[in-house]
Amino acid sequence: MVVNQVWGLLLLVVVVVFFNGCFIEEKRHCAQAQIPESKKLRNASFLSRPEVVKIGSILTFDSIIGKAAKIALEAAVEDVNSDPTVLNGTKLELTIHDSNSSGLVSIMEALHFMESESVALIGPESSALTHTISYVVKELRIPLVSFTATDPTLSSLQFPFFVRSTHSDIFQMAAIADIIEYYEWRQVVAIYIDDDHGRNGISSLVDQLASKRSKISHKAPINPDATRGDIQDILIQVSFMESRVIVVHTSTKWGLNILDVAQDLSMMESGYVWITTDWLSTIIDISSSLPTRSIASMQGVITLQSYIKDSEIKSKFIMEWENLTKMGLSTYTLYAYDTIWLLARALDDFFHQGGNISFSKGPKMKDSQGRLLNLDSFSVFNGGKILLENILQVKMNGTTGPIEFTSDKNLVFPAFEVLNVMDTGFKTVGYWSNTSRLSTSPPETLNSNLSNQSSSSELLSGVIWPGETIKKPRGWVLPKNGKELKIGVPTRVSFQDLVEEVKGTDMYVGYSVDVFISAVKVLPYSFPYKIYTYGDGHNNPDYTDLVSLVNAGVYDAAVGDIAIVTNRTLLADFTQPFIESGLVVVAPVRRLSSGTWDFFRPFTAELWCVIGIFFLVVGAVVWILEHRQNDEFRGTPRQQVVTTLWFSFSTLFFSHKQNLMSGLGRFVLIIWLFVVLIISSSYTASLTSILTIQKLSSPIEGIDSLKLSKDRIGYQESSFVRNYLIDEIGISESRLVPLNLPEDYEKALNDGPDNGGVVAIVDERPYIELFVSTRCQFSIVGQDFTRTGWGFAFQRDSPLAMDMSNAILKLSETGELQNIHKKWLRESACNSQGTEFSVDRLKLKRFKGLFIIIGLACFLALFVYVLLIIYKYTKHKPDPIESPGTTPGRLQTFVSFIDEKEDSVNTRSKKRLRQESSLRSNRDIASLNGYTSTQKESPSITTECSQHGD
Repeated sequence: MVVNQVWGLLLLVVVVVFFNGCFIEEKRHCAQAQIPESKKLRNASFLSRPEVVKIGSILTFDSIIGKAAKIALEAAVEDVNSDPTVLNGTKLELTIHDSNSSGLVSIMEALHFMESESVALIGPESSALTHTISYVVKELRIPLVSFTATDPTLSSLQFPFFVRSTHSDIFQMAAIADIIEYYEWRQVVAIYIDDDHGRNGISSLVDQLASKRSKISHKAPINPDATRGDIQDILIQVSFMESRVIVVHTSTKWGLNILDVAQDLSMMESGYVWITTDWLSTIIDISSSLPTRSIASMQGVITLQSYIKDSEIKSKFIMEWENLTKMGLSTYTLYAYDTIWLLARALDDFFHQGGNISFSKGPKMKDSQGRLLNLDSFSVFNGGKILLENILQVKMNGTTGPIEFTSDKNLVFPAFEVLNVMDTGFKTVGYWSNTSRLSTSPPETLNSNLSNQSSSSELLSGVIWPGETIKKPRGWVLPKNGKELKIGVPTRVSFQDLVEEVKGTDMYVGYSVDVFISAVKVLPYSFPYKIYTYGDGHNNPDYTDLVSLVNAGVYDAAVGDIAIVTNRTLLADFTQPFIESGLVVVAPVRRLSSGTWDFFRPFTAELWCVIGIFFLVVGAVVWILEHRQNDEFRGTPRQQVVTTLWFSFSTLFFSHKQNLMSGLGRFVLIIWLFVVLIISSSYTASLTSILTIQKLSSPIEGIDSLKLSKDRIGYQESSFVRNYLIDEIGISESRLVPLNLPEDYEKALNDGPDNGGVVAIVDERPYIELFVSTRCQFSIVGQDFTRTGWGFAFQRDSPLAMDMSNAILKLSETGELQNIHKKWLRESACNSQGTEFSVDRLKLKRFKGLFIIIGLACFLALFVYVLLIIYKYTKHKPDPIESPGTTPGRLQTFVSFIDEKEDSVNTRSKKRLRQESSLRSNRDIASLNGYTSTQKESPSITTECSQHGD
């Protein structure tokens, strides 16, 4: 952009010299009076509107867009001037300049236009030229409105006076990226004109594809002055690319030439995918007739067109257009027509705000020597900034629908039709908008009913592709240069059932190789390949290094028993796993024989202790709950202890003879019986298994016990297992012993850690299954502690990876993959011996939940019991044994109350109530007798009082 700015300014200087002829001195130039813009606007507030407002336009008359746009602009000016409600009598005067397809001429025309005191400039058609002119209008503060410059970078802050009255290419590229994602293509070839419009549009496409995990595998820029021969050379290079998905982003001038050359090179046949931006739909719309050759070259192409909803305004203009010309009507023609109305609405608002049309002298600029340039012939529009703000604030309905600008100066509601070229026209196969994305329904339908968006997985209708086929193209082929794919295969020295080189030949056999060959046969196409050996033949090669060579381009793919692990997936693309894998532990095992104390083996010592403790706890809790009201839980201390123990342990057989009387005691007993049922059932099942099935036992129970031990551990040399054990499991490197052959495995395990061997070996399950298949003294212990699989590695973004994955899935569905497995990976001979590896003894953690339940039940029952006792104590409290007010007396009274039988408490309470009732009766009788004697004395007193009164 800096280079463009310098270039534009230099051109400006040249033209200025051309118009003015000389430089003037700095002192004289500075003496010229300059009037501030804000002051001019204030002084011109509410002045009368001018009779005429000048606007200009730069078009290319020899282009189909320029021809149609000229007619649309003139028609719009006539419609605006004939409508008195728009500018209240002010007329628009439009001057259109022809750029003659020359950049220099366009620049000079633009600068000449700047001398005409026009308030806005429409155009130019080219995005590249718009870049240059944008620097000029920025200095002269004249809004530049373009309905064809779709370069996304023009929306940046670098061009504040540029306004785009159409949609940016960034939305076209988003639509193309969604189409590519929908058809599951990963690589595309981009053909474009090497100018600002082409480069910046493709850069936007790169960003959009990256978010879809796709990419442009090859860029084919075309010189703006290229000949047909140049285009042919470029397309020949494209024909040798793997990708058959081609995106063409160019102008109407070059588009048909590209398709015509592609037709000559047989690149419009079956297997190719051609996607174009909206230049192709514009050509078809405007051109009344196209050569038969051109029509044949565009069959099956996917193109875009701005989606414009039918409206009354649009229909009215279409009728007017048919009377004006025989040319077709394109979306750019509609945008050109609406641009005039956009400026008219903005000028009307400008005048309502008191703005007036006034200009000042050109900007002060210096040359490289510091001398001022004479720019007096240029005029700065004093109200340009206000008019620009009014343009961006316009809200209106035009022929293209609602016209309104977002905060980033883009039109609202960008939407496109996805078109499929057929015969002499095209059909709509779908729609795209930035809200609903791809859909077979128009955007306004989806926006009004959001539930329709996810109702179907079909986002585009059926497409007829080049070659008149309806089958979706694969999107890629192998290069036409006949180059064979280099397949790297590891040379193993152990477990050669997986990969083995046939001595004296360049052939390979084995499980992995058979899967690869069978998958290639399933593919709907064939490709040449050659197998290359990787390894020294003395040690197993490092598979991560092999995958790194694929990433470096030494090999196109790697085939073998390659585990799909994280660090390798960063280097290459892997296919669907063709066998499950995972790290396991193998250790020596021995058969367990029946012994005298086998009945203790089902439970661990810890579990036995906890069970015994809970038998005692539950017995004690039941005794507490029953002691006050159940005679069977009373008696001498010895009798109570025996009764409690008997009750507790007899629950194991449901044979206790004591009847529980309290509700809390029954609640605890029910839960305890449930716990006992589960424990006894588990014990029975485990003991049955121990006594009836021959078991294998090992001191190593899995990776956890192996991690806790200090003994040495073996692993397969050159395997990823070493780094995994160190980095992920945390095992010290000094404990790890590299082993190579199965014989080394056997010797190390037999020797054991005390004799220089290992206590166990960690390796991938397929290797270990092969190892133990004929060695019954060893067995896999524990569970797989990683989950992975084996796959084939291909270069990043290679389409073969996906196709081979689909082929592997087909092998699995048809059962062929299982047949290959049976052929090479034999079953273990130890399975027929009727032995099983010893399962873990039942541990406390498996019954932790049960013990928590019974513990909570006991606690809850005791808590409720204590509350009830306290309540009864306060209600039926006996007299303390010692003197009142002393703590020992109260405590002893409370303890005695707890130990006392509840019937005695109730009897004592009833007796106390009778005594209190009798005492109250006596008091009442005494009171009544006193009242009677008082009544007998009262007559004599009355007589005396009466006599005394007399």
